[in-house]
Amino acid sequence: MPDVLVRRELGAFLRSRRERITPASAGLPRTGRRRTPGLRREELALLAGISATWYTYLEQGRDIRPSDQVLTALATALRLSDYEREHLFRLAGNTTTAQPEQPEEVTPEVAAVPDLVAPNPSYVTGAAYDLLACNQPAIDLFADLINDAGPTNEAERPNLARWMFTSPHARHVLLDWEQEAQQLLARLRATAARYPNQPRFARLIDELQQASPQARAWWPRYDLQPRHSGVKRVRHPRLGPITLGYTAFQVAEQPDQTLVVYSGMPQPTRNPGRRKPSAA
Repeated sequence: MPDVLVRRELGAFLRSRRERITPASAGLPRTGRRRTPGLRREELALLAGISATWYTYLEQGRDIRPSDQVLTALATALRLSDYEREHLFRLAGNTTTAQPEQPEEVTPEVAAVPDLVAPNPSYVTGAAYDLLACNQPAIDLFADLINDAGPTNEAERPNLARWMFTSPHARHVLLDWEQEAQQLLARLRATAARYPNQPRFARLIDELQQASPQARAWWPRYDLQPRHSGVKRVRHPRLGPITLGYTAFQVAEQPDQTLVVYSGMPQPTRNPGRRKPSAA
């Protein structure tokens, strides 16, 4: 992604967060009707203690380099979370150094882990949610994800984000599809910011927005979320609707590769059979 696009991304992020803050919540007086939601640029600049013109240049994507002090002031005025603050600094400090675009590979040692935790479903995803490894219980649960294919070369590998937004089966399997899809898109957006010069992210995001009205509507909101653990309601092909816990682990040497392990799978009951009478 060229530097000019990084600056536009920074401007879009600042604008999305500014529009979430009401004047009342910021302790500012109400001043007539407003054409846009949230704070005006001049009001945010006042809260952050910076020039309104200079802040406007930031939102417009002008070629200016904010200092750490200014970024800290903006993060405070915008009430950013720690994760959002990190994202802001990453965007503002981006360089134009090209990053090589190479297919992600998973080591044999990591690829072997999902089979070790069977019968619990488990898989490994890459930075852009390519499916790098999985076990048979995961294949059973997310059946058509394994057969997923798209129009680009990297799409020959199954991709969790593409499956989420383009496969009807995803809505059948995930009982809380809308919540799950929003969270995955927020995680994808956060990860994509760490790879600003890799077109594969832009291609994937464009594909999702072309294919899904929900992705088109949600992307401009600029939601961000780190990968995390939790619970998920799914429809299992054999067991029906069940609730599973899941835990996400970062791969030590590849922190954007994630091992996901589901827990709480109901185990088949064993028939103890008829016990032999003990000898008298």
